[in-house]
Amino acid sequence: MKNYQRAILYVEDNPDDVFFMRRALAEAKVENPVHHLGSGREAIDYLGGHGAYADRSRFPFPALVLLDLQLPQGNGLDVLRWIRSRPEFDSLLVIVLTSSAHPRDVDAAYTLGARSYLVKPNTPEDLKLLVESWKMYWIGHNQFPLRKE
Repeated sequence: MKNYQRAILYVEDNPDDVFFMRRALAEAKVENPVHHLGSGREAIDYLGGHGAYADRSRFPFPALVLLDLQLPQGNGLDVLRWIRSRPEFDSLLVIVLTSSAHPRDVDAAYTLGARSYLVKPNTPEDLKLLVESWKMYWIGHNQFPLRKE
């Protein structure tokens, strides 16, 4: 499967951040299907294929997760801890995208298995540049492992 066909899971509860990310993704011409969720609980249910997210044709397992840390119903570190507690998700790429640059948060995210830690830019233009850079690396050049269902 080509990288641009692989799903991205975007976990963010701030509607303004979601709006600007959708715009940045469109402007950067990210063609991947993006599934947005607004809470830690929803992210865990989606990844686990539980409840409303059981239909993998509608809610495919993502190749990449963009994860905010400040979330209702389980913060991003709780979600990351849950992901890394499951051996079947060992190769799932999780990129933390959050407003916190606090060293404690950065260290915790990497300790829990984040592949990258990005601080949200302050302007829509800088967000577009950030999206273009991770698109080039993570989607353009990166080789994703096969998902064993």
